[in-house]
Amino acid sequence: MPSKMPRQPKSPRSSSGKDAASKNPKTPPLARTSGQATKFDPALPPPQDTDKTAELQQDTIVPGTILTTNQGVTVSDDQNSLKSHVRGPTLLEDILMREKITHFDHERIPERVVHARGAAAHGIFQVYESQAPLTMAAPLQAPEKTTPVFVRFSTVAGSRGSTDTPRDVRGFAVKFYTSDGVWDLVGNNMPVFFIQDANKFPDLIHAVKPEPNNEIPQAQSAHDTFWDFISLTPESAHMLMWLMSDRAIPQRYASMEGFGVHTFRLVNAGGETRFVKFHWKPLKGVCSLVWEEAQLLSGKDPDFNRRDLWEAIERGDFPEWELGLQVVEEADEHKFGFDLLDATKIIPEEIVPVVKVGKMVLNRNPDNFFAETEQVAFHTGHVIPGIDFTNDPLLQGRLFSYIDTQLRRVGPNFHELPINRSMRTVDNNQRDGFGRMTINKGRVSYFPNSLGGGCPMHSAGSAEAFRSVAIREEAGPKVRERSPSFADHFSQATQFWNSMSAWEKDHIAAAFSFELNQVVDEAVRDRAMNEILVNIAPDLASMVSEATGIAVHPAGTPEAPTPSAPTPAAPLKDASKLKSPALSMDRSPPTIKGRKVAVLVEDGVDTGELEAVLESLADAELLAETVGPYAGPVAASKGALKVNRAASNAPSVIYDAVLVPSGVGETLAGQSLAQRFVHEAWRHGKPIAVAADAESFLEAAGVSISSEGITVGEASEIAARLIRDIAQHRFPNRVSLLRPS
Repeated sequence: MPSKMPRQPKSPRSSSGKDAASKNPKTPPLARTSGQATKFDPALPPPQDTDKTAELQQDTIVPGTILTTNQGVTVSDDQNSLKSHVRGPTLLEDILMREKITHFDHERIPERVVHARGAAAHGIFQVYESQAPLTMAAPLQAPEKTTPVFVRFSTVAGSRGSTDTPRDVRGFAVKFYTSDGVWDLVGNNMPVFFIQDANKFPDLIHAVKPEPNNEIPQAQSAHDTFWDFISLTPESAHMLMWLMSDRAIPQRYASMEGFGVHTFRLVNAGGETRFVKFHWKPLKGVCSLVWEEAQLLSGKDPDFNRRDLWEAIERGDFPEWELGLQVVEEADEHKFGFDLLDATKIIPEEIVPVVKVGKMVLNRNPDNFFAETEQVAFHTGHVIPGIDFTNDPLLQGRLFSYIDTQLRRVGPNFHELPINRSMRTVDNNQRDGFGRMTINKGRVSYFPNSLGGGCPMHSAGSAEAFRSVAIREEAGPKVRERSPSFADHFSQATQFWNSMSAWEKDHIAAAFSFELNQVVDEAVRDRAMNEILVNIAPDLASMVSEATGIAVHPAGTPEAPTPSAPTPAAPLKDASKLKSPALSMDRSPPTIKGRKVAVLVEDGVDTGELEAVLESLADAELLAETVGPYAGPVAASKGALKVNRAASNAPSVIYDAVLVPSGVGETLAGQSLAQRFVHEAWRHGKPIAVAADAESFLEAAGVSISSEGITVGEASEIAARLIRDIAQHRFPNRVSLLRPS
C-alpha cells in the first residue's frame, strides 16, 4: 500500500555540487541602489534546500504497489462494480465504488472569486545584510539564514479554466515561513489599484467579471459593465494606464515585477516605525508580450506562463527577484503632494529610491497542484513582528476579506493544511471545526485558566511577540467620507503617460482602442473618452478617438473633470511636466538566459552549419528547438536529422527569436504555415536571422529585410548577430499596433 516514504528533495544545486546560478561565470554582481547599506557577501554558502521541503515530506506520499481503500483495506477489483449477477443491477452495498465515486464528487473546493487561475513554486529568501535598524521582521535579520517561501502567481478576473495571457492584473503573493510564524506579502504586478476604499471592491469585481445575464466575456475587461463602472470612477485613472500598458501582458512570471501595493509600516526592536512600500525586482528584467501575441497564445498555448515557470525550474533556470524597500520616515509622511495611504498612488522611484535588501529564488516545483497551489491560503493580515499596517482604507478592508474568503474556500482550519502550516509550533485554545488535523491533548481550551497551569499564555514582555504599533489617531466624528488628500485622480495617470516611450504610447492607445471598440453603449464610450482619457492626456484621447470614432468634445474639459462621478475628482493639477523614467519598460533585459529560439529546418539543411549554430546558441544559454515542415526527420547534408517540433505544432508565439540556416527556404517558402510563422515573428518585433541563401524566404513571408532586428548574412555570422539582437528583447517600432500594417 502507499506509504509515507521520504523522497530525495530537489536541490537548487547541480549534480556536481555547484550552485546552478554559478554556471555562467559572466553573470555580473547584483546591482544595488548606490549609497545604501545593502551588500551581499559572496563568501556565504549558496542557498540550500529549505526546511519547509523537509517538513512537507511528512505529508508526502509516493505511489505504492498495492491498491487500497481510504481505510487501508486491499482492493481486489477496481474495474467493475458489484452486481447481483453478471448483467444485473449494481448493489448499494458496493462500498468500494461508493467510496471512490463519493470522493470524486467532492474533490473540488470553491475556486477563488478573484485570482482563481494561478501557478506557484517553492523557494528561499535571503537578506543581503541585517535590516535590524529598520525592522525586527525575521527574514530581514541574518544573511547567513534563508527563509522558505511559497509564491503563487495568478490572473485576477478569469476563472480557473481561463488562459494565462489575457490583459489583466497579475497576482504576486509570497508566503514566508519564518521563525516567528507565517508572513504573507500579498501583492500584484502593478503598484497601484483601481479603487481607494475596499467598500467598492465588490462593485469593481462585479463590473469586470462576465456579465451576469449571459456570463460573457471570460477573463476580459473589454465589455460594457467594466467601462460603465470605470467611466464613473475617476480614481481608477492611474490603474487604467497600467492595465492598458504591456505590464498587463507579462512575457513570463520571471520577468514580471511585484509590488505590495499598499503602504505598510516597518517596526524595529525599539518600537520605532517607518512607512514602507515593498517591491520585487526580477533579475531577468521586466519584459512583456505584445497584444496580438498574447491573444494568439491564449489559443495556441493557454498554459504558456505556468508552463514556462515549471520548465524553467525543472532545468535549473531558477527565477530570481530582489526585494526592494521604499522607506519613508514618519516625519515625511505629508511631504509628497499625494497621500501615502492612497492605493491609487505610487512613490516615484526618483523621489524615494528602491533599496534592494535581499534575493528570492524559486527552486522547486510543487509535487501536487491541488494540495499546494490550489489549497494555499494567503491573507494580508498574516504578518509577523516587525511588520504592521497603516490606515489605507483599501488595506483595512482586505484585512477582513481575505480571512473570510479562506474560511469558505478551505475551512476554518486552513492553517493546518501542510502548505499553509507555520513552521513554528502553533499553540492556542482554538479547537475543533471542519477538517481539524491536530489532536490536542488536555482538558483546558480557554484563557485564563489555572487547571492547565495558565498555559498557553500570552507573552506581554516577549521581544518576539507581535504588538500593534501605538499610533495616536486624530479624534473626530464618525464619517463616511473620502479624505480630500485622495482627490487628485489624474496627475499620476498623466505622469505614467509622460514617462512612456513612443512605442509604449502606441501600445497603450491601441489597448484603449481595442477595449472601447468592444463597448456597445454610446454613453459609456463617450464618458470613458471625455471624462477619463481627456483628463489624462489630450494626445492619448486624440489617438484613441481616431481609432474608435468616439468624438472628443468640450464636455470633457480640465475645468470640470468627471462631473458625473459619485466621487468626482478635484480640479485638475498641471501634470504636464511630471515624469518618472522608472515606469518605462523601454530598456533591454539584463540577461537572455532561457530565451527560446526556433531554428527552421527542411530537407537540404547544412548539418555542419546547423551544429555550429546550435552550439553557439547553447553557449549563450539560449534554448534552441529545430522546427521542421513535419514531425519526421528531414534529409540533411550528413544524413537524416530529427526535428524537435513540426511547424504545425510549433507556433511562432512560443519563441523569442527565429533563425534560418543555410540550405533552408526553398520548401518552407512555399508553405503558408511557414510564411505565417516568420511574418508573425516579424510583426511582433522578434529578432530574425537568416543565411544569405534563404533571403527569398523572408521576401515570400512579406518580411522587410531592412527592418530593425533582421539579420541576413553568412552562416558564420548570423548566430552571433541574433544573440546580440535577442539582448534587446524585441524591436517594437517595426509595426504600429494602433495602425497595423
